[in-house]
Amino acid sequence: MKIAYRPEIDGLRAIAVLAVIFYHAQISVFGNLPFKGGFIGVDIFFVISGYLITSIILRELIATGRFSFKNFYERRARRILPALLFVIIISLPFAYMYLIPSSLVDFSKSLLYSLSFGSNFYFYFSGQEYAAENSLLKPLLHTWSLSVEEQFYILFPIIFLFIFKNFNKSILSFLIIGFTLSLIISEFGSRNYPSLNFYIISSRVWELLIGSILAYLEIKFGSRNKELKLNKILPSIGLILILLNIVFFKLYFRHPSFFTLPSVIGTCLIIWFSNKNEFVGKLLSSKIFVSIGLISYSLYLWHYPIFAFARINDFFQGNELLISLILLVSSTFSFYFVERPARNKTYKFIFILV
Repeated sequence: MKIAYRPEIDGLRAIAVLAVIFYHAQISVFGNLPFKGGFIGVDIFFVISGYLITSIILRELIATGRFSFKNFYERRARRILPALLFVIIISLPFAYMYLIPSSLVDFSKSLLYSLSFGSNFYFYFSGQEYAAENSLLKPLLHTWSLSVEEQFYILFPIIFLFIFKNFNKSILSFLIIGFTLSLIISEFGSRNYPSLNFYIISSRVWELLIGSILAYLEIKFGSRNKELKLNKILPSIGLILILLNIVFFKLYFRHPSFFTLPSVIGTCLIIWFSNKNEFVGKLLSSKIFVSIGLISYSLYLWHYPIFAFARINDFFQGNELLISLILLVSSTFSFYFVERPARNKTYKFIFILV
C-alpha cells in the first residue's frame, strides 16, 4: 500500500526549515528578532516524521502481514546518511582552517556522535546549552535533532510491531498513553532539567507519536476528515497557531513543554484537515513551498555549518545575501546529486556510501 503524495506536507516542511534557518540567522527587524521561536520548526518536523513513518509501517503490516526491518532501515539510511556524510566531508577542511585546537577536538567528537546518532547525548553531557551564544559557533549542533529522529526510527518499529502482533485492538490506546506520558515528562523536565529535557528523546517522542496517532486514525477510517466546513476553517487556524508560536515564543518559555503545544496542534490540524480545495492546502502546495520542502533536509543540514563558519571567520555580518546564495546552491546540489541518487534503488546501498 503506497502512501499517496501530499504536496502540502512538503509545504509544511518548507515552513519548518525556513523558521529554523531564520532563527539561526538571527534576523533583526528594527532591533527585534521576529523569528525568536523559529526553533519550533524542529517540532513541526517531528510531527511530520511520526505521521509518515507510522503510515509506512502500518500500511506494510496491513498489506503483507509482516514488516521488513531490513528494507525499512535501508530506506532510512539512504534518506539520511549520504547527505549527512557529504556535508560533514565538505565541512572538514573549513573546521581545520578556522577552528582553534580545542574547538577542533569538540568538532571531531560531535562528528563521530552525529554519525552514530548520539549527538543529542554528546551536546547535553558536554554542557552545551542550545540557546547559549556560543552555540551559534558549533557547526554540527543541529544534528541533535537527527539523532532524536534516528533513535525513534530504531526503537519505534520494534515496539509497534510487538503491539501490532499482540495487542492489535489496543494500538490507539498504546499510542495515546505513550503520547501522554512523554508530554508529562516533557513538562516536568522543562521545569526541573531544562537542558536534558531539550535534547532527550523521551521529552520529544510525544511530538512524533501525535503524528503516529494521525496516521493510525487515517488508515483505520480509510481517509482523513470529510467535514467540508472544518476542512475550510481548521487548516487556517493550524497555520495561525504555528506562526504565532514562531513569532511570539519567548526564550524564557519552557521548551519542549505545554508551551510547544500550539505549533504541534497547528501542524496536526494542517495534516488532518488540509486539502487541495482550501486556502492553506493551495498555499502549501504551491510551487515555491513544495520546492523548498523538497530540499528541506539539505537546507537543514547545510545552514548550521555555513552560518557557524561564517561567524567564526567574521564573514556573516554584511554578507547575508551571499551566504543565503551559498546555502541555496549547496542545498540544491546536495538534493539533486546526493539525496536523489542515494534513494535510487538501482544503486546498491554500499555504493552510495563510498
